Amino acid sequence: MQQNLWRRIVVVAALASARCTLAQQPQPPQPAPALPSQIWTWDQVKDHFEADNPTILAGVLNIDEQKAEEITANLRPNPDFTLTADGTQLVPSHGVWEPFAGTYISPGISQLFERRHKRGLRYEVAKEGTAIARAQQSDLDRTMIFNLRSAFVGILQAKAVLKVVEENLAYYDHVLKISRDRYSAGDIAQIDLDRLELQRLQYESDLQNAIVNLRTSKINLLALLSDHRPVDSFDIDGIFDFREDLLSLDDYRNDALKARPDLQAAVLTVQQAESNYKLAEANGSTDPTIAVWFTHNGSFANPDAYNTIGASVSIPLRVFDRNQGEKLRTKIDINRSEKLRQASENQVYSDVDTAYATIVGDINLLQPYKQKYLAQAVRVRDTVLFSYQHGGAALLDFLNAENDYRTVELSYVNLVGAYLTAAAQMNQAVGREVIP
Repeated sequence: MQQNLWRRIVVVAALASARCTLAQQPQPPQPAPALPSQIWTWDQVKDHFEADNPTILAGVLNIDEQKAEEITANLRPNPDFTLTADGTQLVPSHGVWEPFAGTYISPGISQLFERRHKRGLRYEVAKEGTAIARAQQSDLDRTMIFNLRSAFVGILQAKAVLKVVEENLAYYDHVLKISRDRYSAGDIAQIDLDRLELQRLQYESDLQNAIVNLRTSKINLLALLSDHRPVDSFDIDGIFDFREDLLSLDDYRNDALKARPDLQAAVLTVQQAESNYKLAEANGSTDPTIAVWFTHNGSFANPDAYNTIGASVSIPLRVFDRNQGEKLRTKIDINRSEKLRQASENQVYSDVDTAYATIVGDINLLQPYKQKYLAQAVRVRDTVLFSYQHGGAALLDFLNAENDYRTVELSYVNLVGAYLTAAAQMNQAVGREVIP
């Protein structure tokens, strides 16, 4: 009895010592709580991008610079002021020091008068330059919005792939649970269970790849937004599906001819070239300079002519330089600008036709998937699984059916992503959003 009592006392003491030791040990750090995700729609992402992207903001400043050029171009020539003094005495005259008694003083002012509307033409050229800068800025926005939209679609696609992979893994884990129960009951062999468990590695790999792709896609979008927030605190929301209704190719072409900013810039460049030619013609004309002055001549012999006024007109003789080179250059530039306008128009047609062919091809592929292949893949997988569980199909048949289902699901998701990218390409080709 005493030995049992001592044993109990020793056990209790050991347990108490162990509890004290555990209490003194530092506790492992608790994982930080997940940051709340801020979910942005496409419109919010686009507004944030246009408000904060440094490249776009730099383009806006370029427009302001061009408007400042309008002020310079619309300025009149400054008048010139001259002052002439002569005849000041350097030695005393008749023993009396009067240094300014006979000084000749003549202040004058002159003004260049421009003919043939030179100032108006310069102002017109500057305004057309501002309009070209605006069109080029719109074209920059068009290109960068396409890149932004592609990154946005990339996140939607990565989220859809992750959802499919998670569903496939959950379904396969359910199959594994049933297979382990069957193995415990002696219904299947160890080798079949091993092969099923080894196949799960593929689904785990798909899951990890999908998680990495989603985070990478978010990082790319945040980089375009110049946003340095943690990836886990950022998410987007949007429709990941396709639409079958499209306008005709001619409708998209006509919209693009009206909306494409690069084509508008090319048209405005032709107009500016024509204005530059008119300005070169005007610069070949002569501009008179009219001057007036007042003269005080203290040493003049006639006391009634001490103070006089005068005027002159100066007209350059354009014998050799009549601005011939600039006239020829600007005339050639009109033809060059017109050729570039034609090239821009051809590019518009090419972009629209390419985008239209791509999006029609994607829709033609997606329609049978949605109408037939998705449901068919589910039916085949479930039927083969049922048959395998009841001895009517081999394990290899089930694994092949499961792999076919996985391939069809991922192909459909990737096709939807390709359609949305093609829709963004069509919006870029037209120059405005025609496919939401």
